[in-house]
Amino acid sequence: MSEGSQTAKLKKTVLHATHVESNAKMVPFGGWDMPVQYADGIIAEVKMVRNSAGMFDVSHMGRLEFEGSGAEEFLGTILSANLPILKIGRSKYNFICNASGGIIDDAMVYRIGDEKFLLVINAGNTDVDIDWINPRLRGRSDFTMSGVTNDTAMVAVQGPKAVEIVDDLTGNTASRIRRFCIGDAEVNGIPSTLARTGYTGEDGFEIVVSADHGVELWTVLKQAGVVECGLGARDVLRLEAGLPLHGNDLSTDTNPFEAGFGRFAYFEAPGCISGFALKQLSTQEQSRALIGFKMTGRGIPRAGLNILKIGLSGADASNVIGTVTSGTHSPTVDGGIGMGYVEQKFSATGTQIVIDVRGRLIEAKVVEMPFYKRG
Repeated sequence: MSEGSQTAKLKKTVLHATHVESNAKMVPFGGWDMPVQYADGIIAEVKMVRNSAGMFDVSHMGRLEFEGSGAEEFLGTILSANLPILKIGRSKYNFICNASGGIIDDAMVYRIGDEKFLLVINAGNTDVDIDWINPRLRGRSDFTMSGVTNDTAMVAVQGPKAVEIVDDLTGNTASRIRRFCIGDAEVNGIPSTLARTGYTGEDGFEIVVSADHGVELWTVLKQAGVVECGLGARDVLRLEAGLPLHGNDLSTDTNPFEAGFGRFAYFEAPGCISGFALKQLSTQEQSRALIGFKMTGRGIPRAGLNILKIGLSGADASNVIGTVTSGTHSPTVDGGIGMGYVEQKFSATGTQIVIDVRGRLIEAKVVEMPFYKRG
């Protein structure tokens, strides 16, 4: 199959033409044709988000609405969130786990009404999640599930100046929405839903509008001084913030406890599909752990590289103790950083390890995450 025919099969967000007009470099991601970077490059975009405000087209993320008297109870069976205590306008990070406790996806759930919820899932997992959920909908008439991904656009505005900028565009309404909350406002007259959440370690909003207002929203934000950013910068930012990526750091072969996110694994809801497995896992010592590490030698870690222990005679390529799941050069930390799973006994902060970078054995150290946190 030619590259052109492959590209033609990719889905496009309502902002696709806008990205092309801005000379963004487009790449396949999760079945979508998405901007990985713009003219100034990934490092410049990262710095802009850390120092001012940048925006990302996240319209490719899956968006499902659940509404009805049975929505809360049903979501409790498939999510690892304590929904009865979730108040209207609040959100919760959670996992969709299988009966063995393996992570099918990680997600954000928002209660947007007494009997209405918005579930935001990963783009590459949207079809997988829906295929897993659909059989469990049979016989249920007490709520509805609606896919609204194609009916809406979603733009993330992130950075230390993000709230100020969006607040000005909403007549000082946006700043009243607290962290991890969601509410409605008009962004320069555009009816919008604003979630004060994100994936960068910075404050800001994820703004949802109807699809026909997507380009208008992007243009308004750009005119307000928000810089266009691509998925490359988003990946660096999320790693600096110690946030996992499903498909790299999380999968059905991992569980929330070994990944270090057991606090988000609520399993007491009646009928929770993963409840028994998660309860068992919560009482067991895990054989491995997801660590963060910083390179102390010169080199950039990448997913798939081996993590080694330091033996009596120094680094030895046979001393494999784990695998890198995410890695990059961080302009904020000014060095190579990464995540990976290692044997539990090598997971303590301060442990000296070695990363096998294509035959070059480069020293690193286990550090606490996040690598970056705004003071």
